[in-house]
Amino acid sequence: MVKIVRTDRELETPGLDRELARRGRLECLPDGIGEAALIAAVRDADLLVMCYTPVTAAVIAAAERLRGIVKYGVGIDAIDIPAAIARGIPVVNIPDYAERTVAEGAFAMMLALLRKLIPLDRQMQRAGWAWPVAEWLGGDVAGRTIGIVGFGRIGRAFAQMAGPGFGARVIACSPGTGRDEMAALGVEKVESLHDLLGQADVVSIHATLDSASRGLIGAAELAAMKPGAILINTARGALVDEAALVAALRSGHLGGAGLDVYAQEPLSREGHPLSPLFGMPNVLLMPHLTFYTAEAMARLEAEVLARCDEILAGRPVTVRSHDPRLRAQTHGVRFV
Repeated sequence: MVKIVRTDRELETPGLDRELARRGRLECLPDGIGEAALIAAVRDADLLVMCYTPVTAAVIAAAERLRGIVKYGVGIDAIDIPAAIARGIPVVNIPDYAERTVAEGAFAMMLALLRKLIPLDRQMQRAGWAWPVAEWLGGDVAGRTIGIVGFGRIGRAFAQMAGPGFGARVIACSPGTGRDEMAALGVEKVESLHDLLGQADVVSIHATLDSASRGLIGAAELAAMKPGAILINTARGALVDEAALVAALRSGHLGGAGLDVYAQEPLSREGHPLSPLFGMPNVLLMPHLTFYTAEAMARLEAEVLARCDEILAGRPVTVRSHDPRLRAQTHGVRFV
């Protein structure tokens, strides 16, 4: 019988699990499972469906029957893709199920921070009312400069919301995107990341995490941001030097931050590098759930199942991502 392993079972996918169980023996593993336990589970597996759990070279080497790895999500930094390529095991992600969904989540965090919605709600819950004094003075999106770092699907959706939708000036830094392409969307291309950071009232990160972009926003970059600017990160936590971010918020240099992703997940109120952010009135923390809507999850489950069916049927798996790490594959894939 076909064996299918799905990791990160805390992320509930009931429809997908039901359908996968019809196709073989399904084993669901918890978040945080160690490498040795994962190796034991995949040793006789035909298919690995994963989200956050690291899939190392050792895991791939031990999976003697493995026919494919399906990431139910976008980011592929947890997978040792060169090891999979060396074994001829195709890897695929689901790049376009939630681009507008995540952009909406990032935009909602920006609005909440600009309008001080979370501290205002706490004040209402505590005192029943809040008078229009300086403590509650918010800010408009219209007329502000919004900087976007990374201009893929999610970054473009965010730009559309901020510019045509809310009347902001939108600038973006993305080496792989041309000036004319951005201009057609009403976005100004900025060549230098530091130049963007120095102009933007709000910076929203939508870059891909790889070896080159890890720590992209460090202490120097945070210092280059305008005093009082807001940082939004719904991409990957490791894009930001989190210790430097805590320092920039504690010093008052940054006006606020909205975070949905962290280098170390899950977040914790104690013992985590970002634990000091709990209780800060100008920080909005989300549990990596900006993608999590009924509509996006329905799209995700359908796409994952389609990719699993291709692999189990022995057909080339459809790769829609333009990430060069996935495009380097030559076996068992079909690019669209």
